[in-house]
Amino acid sequence: MYSIATRTAGLLVPLFALRSERDWGIGEIGDLAAYCQWLGSAGHRFLQLLPIFEMPAGERSPYGALSTFAVDPIYLSLGEVEDFLEAGGEAMLPGPERAALDAARVETGIDYDRVRTVKRRALEIAFARFDLREWSTGSSRAARLRDFAAAEADWLADYALFRACQERQAGASWTEWEPALRSRAPEVLAHARQTFDRDLRFHTYVQWLASEQWTAARRAASAAGVALAGDLPFMVGRESADVWSRQEEFQLDTELGAPPDAFNAEGQRWGLPVPRWETMARGDFGWLRARSRRAAALFDAVRIDHVVGFYRIYRFPTTGAPEFVPPDEGEQLALGERLLTVALASAAGTALMGEDLGVVPDFVRASLVRLAIPGYRVLRWEDDAGVFRDPSAYPPLSVATSGTHDTSSLATWWSEELDPAARRALAAVPAFGGLRDADAIFTPAVHAALLDGLYGAASSLVMVPVQDAYGGRERINVPATVGRRNWDFRLPWTARELAGPATADLRERLHALARRHGRSPSALERA
Repeated sequence: MYSIATRTAGLLVPLFALRSERDWGIGEIGDLAAYCQWLGSAGHRFLQLLPIFEMPAGERSPYGALSTFAVDPIYLSLGEVEDFLEAGGEAMLPGPERAALDAARVETGIDYDRVRTVKRRALEIAFARFDLREWSTGSSRAARLRDFAAAEADWLADYALFRACQERQAGASWTEWEPALRSRAPEVLAHARQTFDRDLRFHTYVQWLASEQWTAARRAASAAGVALAGDLPFMVGRESADVWSRQEEFQLDTELGAPPDAFNAEGQRWGLPVPRWETMARGDFGWLRARSRRAAALFDAVRIDHVVGFYRIYRFPTTGAPEFVPPDEGEQLALGERLLTVALASAAGTALMGEDLGVVPDFVRASLVRLAIPGYRVLRWEDDAGVFRDPSAYPPLSVATSGTHDTSSLATWWSEELDPAARRALAAVPAFGGLRDADAIFTPAVHAALLDGLYGAASSLVMVPVQDAYGGRERINVPATVGRRNWDFRLPWTARELAGPATADLRERLHALARRHGRSPSALERA
């Protein structure tokens, strides 16, 4: 088990942002090994990912998944799929899909719809070969698929059926399906499973491929001394297999969101259903337990997104004013500790972190300390009336960082968002003494001083967005907005370039930071 109580460091790098010479226009599972090897050689032990669960067609945000269990096929490395290669590989793609693949590979960002369409066609080609050569002959690989389906049946059976029905309904919302299928009448479900048998097998096969590739990636990460950290979204999308299969456990006539904060003065409406915790409790929180077990099966550590949501929910009813539920602090505390205790027990062996940013009451942070779940200390928000807190005073049980996937980069913050008084205030903190007399220009010296002060934090873990590690200005997401500028970020180097001279200086600077501040494990020192 990787412990976040040990003084260490890591980088936040979305899986979609990885690059390789062979990728299909988006970061892929097969790219993780090379990046983990590079990260380990830079003295860093954690690779923090954003959610990897399947997004619906037309969606770009990893926080609006159609399943909290299924890995998104968009991340599969088709060049490592045996059936696809034996069927002829890329040469077997029809002309339009081959042209789309060529276009996706030269995109500066990510064309999710194009990549998803091409990969779906490739997976259909691979599955046809598997069905003919393996399944119909009862081969050893067919037996492995059966074993996988049996082992993951508690989520996979409903997920595969949901996807098959969704596709047979031309993508229509499950709320628009025929009443018996919408309400999951047993006889209708049994008929659908029989009628859509091949479709179910296809979606099971795709998840099996993802499982095989993910297992190999985790093995490679471990060999490099790197832990894979995941991101567990607080809630799932309304148009999801989870909600369809557990309709009684969600309020579909209200909308989940967040109160006004630094990102949005009007608050945020997320379009997500509201959980019925009291109903879930009658089933011993089966959904939460299953999600936690799944996260533990995929990751060495997990960041719980919007952890305050386990204590209280900010909901927008169809009529009336938005409100916190439950309304009473005592009830909120009891609920949050009950839910997080369930998650901790179900994810035993996996380190949990709580994203406690935004409007979060003090009692929530005190509760996280009692539960030994580290919260976050974001440099730009750690100030009192214009006086920045010294990172050396951050609590050891915390994750120190320069920003999140929702913030601007460190370079942008320094040069465009801080006014002269704020820059002077930060420079007045002993840990950032190297910033004295610095102006708004984000020079290498300013960059080095900011990272040095942050890595010196008392926090056991420092987790820096990769753009801040190299001083880039790219942004991953702008909250409460949609469009191509979000979730479009890709690294400036391919995996091969990372291993070469292009990043030698960055690697050494990161390694030096980790060594200087006692964050480089001895095993990595030898890398």
